Amino acid sequence: MSLEPPPALIDTVPRKNTPSLDLLKDIRVLDLTSSIAGPYAAQLLADMGATVVKVEPPGKGDDVRAWGPPFLNGESLWYLSVNRNKHSITLDHAQPEGYAILQKLVAQADVVIVNLVPRIQRKLRLDVQTLSALKPDLIHVSLTGFGCDGERADLPCYDLVAEGYSGVMELTGEPDSPPQKIGTPAADLLAGQDAALATLAALHRRGRDGAGCAIDISMVESMTRFMSPRILSYLGGGDLPQRSGGRDSVIAIYQVFDTADKPITLALGNDAVWGRFWKAVGQPEVAQNAAFATNALRRAHRAALVQQIADLLATRPRAHWLAIFARERVPAGPIQDVHEVANDPSLSARGFVYAVESERGALPQMGLGIRFDGMSEGSTRPPPALGADTVKILTQWADVDPAHIEGLHARQVV
Repeated sequence: MSLEPPPALIDTVPRKNTPSLDLLKDIRVLDLTSSIAGPYAAQLLADMGATVVKVEPPGKGDDVRAWGPPFLNGESLWYLSVNRNKHSITLDHAQPEGYAILQKLVAQADVVIVNLVPRIQRKLRLDVQTLSALKPDLIHVSLTGFGCDGERADLPCYDLVAEGYSGVMELTGEPDSPPQKIGTPAADLLAGQDAALATLAALHRRGRDGAGCAIDISMVESMTRFMSPRILSYLGGGDLPQRSGGRDSVIAIYQVFDTADKPITLALGNDAVWGRFWKAVGQPEVAQNAAFATNALRRAHRAALVQQIADLLATRPRAHWLAIFARERVPAGPIQDVHEVANDPSLSARGFVYAVESERGALPQMGLGIRFDGMSEGSTRPPPALGADTVKILTQWADVDPAHIEGLHARQVV
């Protein structure tokens, strides 16, 4: 059986060809990272218009290029998910010739992003002290598992490890199941988003007073901050939250319910929504019961209320209830699988799921999900092939003669 996705899946995705955003058009970023978190941070900056140069080892490139199957025309789909709108060069900056070129590139950059532990940053001369000596107003972004100091600073880390440290795995899943990882690389993506956010703030300050910045992002801390509502509730309230399949929210009725065919989510988040729900299902008298007037009272009667709602929703199919709830503005929705999400008509209508054409064929993409003056990320630069822009970038940024680049390539420097 082929491990390639059926071409029909790609063929059904709408094509998109829009110009780049210009919010960061004068900003140059060197992306020295691999895997997911760092490349995602750089992609966010690229989506907003920065010129991002992805620096990869000659021959094999970013580790994520090998993550699969599935592959699309030989390319990792994980790679394609976090590398659009970039240029790719190959450069072995561990070699003296390569590091000399890297120094020239750093001198032309506004931002450098690295995802090596502090010890390796210093060994390869990619640490903030070394690179800032080349360019004093440089924004140096270090994205690691545990941050740049402390006893864990030099420990390796991946998304799975960060999720375990954060507590999110301990609270994910059913009570009688083992701890579960979130179904997407949440720590990677949150840390990458933090890195992009911090970079924007540092660029704003540099524009004001000319100062560079050393940004220190910890995947564990980004993921743990995501847990703030649960951790602070424990610190202030003393009750240790337990894994419960999402049925112990501070909101009384905020969980999954079965209908006659498919499950739905139901979030009765305030008193007004509580009233609209019971009106929608034809039982307004329940909302008028003083015993359920506040969220605290509803929490006290949660078990009975959940059973009452469960019995009611089981009598009709999902489509019936979702139509009623949409009409009455009751927060509810389906539990979509990936196929349904990829084909969600509302997301497609907003241009969120799309494909871009490239020399390697159509490549699927997931949108930035942010609009500026009605525009979102450009789609004219697909995720680059390994080293596709080496000659162009080294010529323009580092003033390397094209003939010399041929010799560098022969010596596996590029």
